[in-house]
Amino acid sequence: MFKWLSLLAGFIYIVLGIVVIIYKFFGVVLEPNVAYALGALLIAYGIFRLVRAATSIKNKD
Repeated sequence: MFKWLSLLAGFIYIVLGIVVIIYKFFGVVLEPNVAYALGALLIAYGIFRLVRAATSIKNKD
């Protein structure tokens, strides 16, 4: 169950990163450079979680 939740969290981080880049808002209005950096960081972390969960699911099955 945790592995599937980790997949879901990865997708949520990616979507949140895209939203931050597009709207430049994360609780407060962000400068464009900060929004791009934070969005990229969130997307990278989401991809990391997806890859880690996928390899964990693949190794168990």
